[in-house]
Amino acid sequence: MAISLDKLIGFHQKALTVRNDRMEMIAGNLANANTPGYKAKDIDFKTAMQSAQYQRGHSLTTTDDKHIKAKMQSTDAVMYRSPLQPDTGDGNDVDVQVERNEFLDTGMRYQATIQFLNGKIKGMKKAISGGQGG
Repeated sequence: MAISLDKLIGFHQKALTVRNDRMEMIAGNLANANTPGYKAKDIDFKTAMQSAQYQRGHSLTTTDDKHIKAKMQSTDAVMYRSPLQPDTGDGNDVDVQVERNEFLDTGMRYQATIQFLNGKIKGMKKAISGGQGG
């Protein structure tokens, strides 16, 4: 019986990619906290994962090694964050505290997903080796 790695860890690998993209976007928000006119962006996790599931079922195949490899893009789920603070006059709506909290939350979820994947991989290795060793 063949083991499907995509079925075993596919969702979680995509979740890691979306969370990584989100942390990069939040880092960009923090880096532009003092840039006049900058609008804070975020990624809607649910929308990004739905897009990833759709892409999985409708993926393009390459016929040549020189073709550009497709990468899951979270750009379908990019949105502007609704500001919680009034405009300071320069058009920038980045709330540094909100961004830091979102970055930390996403980082913890990223680590939890990695730990979950490690457990799945350890279980698979144990099944392959017949329960011997680790």
